[in-house]
Amino acid sequence: MPHFLISMAQPSSDSGKTLPPNEDSISVPIIGPQFCASYHVDLVIMRNALSLKDGSFVVTDACGNILFSVKGKLMSLHHNRILLDGDDNPLVIIRRKIISLHKKWYAFRGEKPDFKNHLFTVGKSSVVQLMKTFDVYLASNTKEDVCDFRVKGNWLERACVVYAGESSTIVAQMHKKLSVDEKDRFMVTVYPNIDHAFIVTLIVILDAIYDDDDQ
Repeated sequence: MPHFLISMAQPSSDSGKTLPPNEDSISVPIIGPQFCASYHVDLVIMRNALSLKDGSFVVTDACGNILFSVKGKLMSLHHNRILLDGDDNPLVIIRRKIISLHKKWYAFRGEKPDFKNHLFTVGKSSVVQLMKTFDVYLASNTKEDVCDFRVKGNWLERACVVYAGESSTIVAQMHKKLSVDEKDRFMVTVYPNIDHAFIVTLIVILDAIYDDDDQ
């Protein structure tokens, strides 16, 4: 797979950021080990303007091969959205918690929101924020005293970064829209051994949170 975006995602030497995980790091399977590659994975996210705000979009690799698709339900009370693999098999369903100051979202394996299949939870780091920051807690992290991942950045500019826990280690990074005419198409680099289906699910949740705030 082409690595033409790697240099864009690498932080500069004086940025204060820790370098991303490399090929020798341990795999972090959250959705599944088949989504943990030993190399950088570049994803293209394309949202269909005709889908309005039902949350539907397609994810391809840099060569245009469809890896995932997202189906949303415009009239769903919980704003459910389902992540499918390239063969249209349901992988993850996300569901919004109706009453939550931190605007929590849950991710479940499969196509039904059952806590027996709970994968992780995403919520605002704090109620009042100048720059939106979201904490991610894996299902095994029952205390939720320290987040497992943290997302920071500007969703509108497609410039969000995913960090490992509360560290400065970057595990995935979004890139600004490719051109003025391609506001519904942007790219994401996922670093080696990080579950790229998990990163796509985070993008689905960010998109759902933005749509929810915009209503």
